[in-house]
Amino acid sequence: MEPKTAAQLVAEAKARIRNLTVEQVASQIETGNVVLVDVREAGELAEQGAIAGAVHAPRGMLEFYADPTSPYYRSELDPSARTIVYCASGSRSALAGDLLGRLGYADVASLEGGLKAWKAAGRPVVADERTAQDQRQGAALREPVNA
Repeated sequence: MEPKTAAQLVAEAKARIRNLTVEQVASQIETGNVVLVDVREAGELAEQGAIAGAVHAPRGMLEFYADPTSPYYRSELDPSARTIVYCASGSRSALAGDLLGRLGYADVASLEGGLKAWKAAGRPVVADERTAQDQRQGAALREPVNA
């Protein structure tokens, strides 16, 4: 088998999942019928903030948090729910969305352009002001801040 580059893997993942614009994601968030998953690292959350209500599930732990048979399973992640993943610019979230599809998540999409695109469109973010326990458990972000 010929080795692939990271860019090739991302392109293949993007071809297998839905990629949504900022406007599409914002509209779906407004309905309240979506699980938003931030797959960035904790340091990125602290530095850049996040989209309100997102469940923090770093990509390195995503398989374990998303698998209902795993002892690390997070009940906020529901294989039957509409799930939108995002990262900083859209590459890791494409890989994460593809992974969730392989885990049986039926309705997964990725925010094209990630948090960078979200902020560039003037959309709000929240500060990483969770308790230490919430941070360890990846609890949703709640407090709005200016972008």
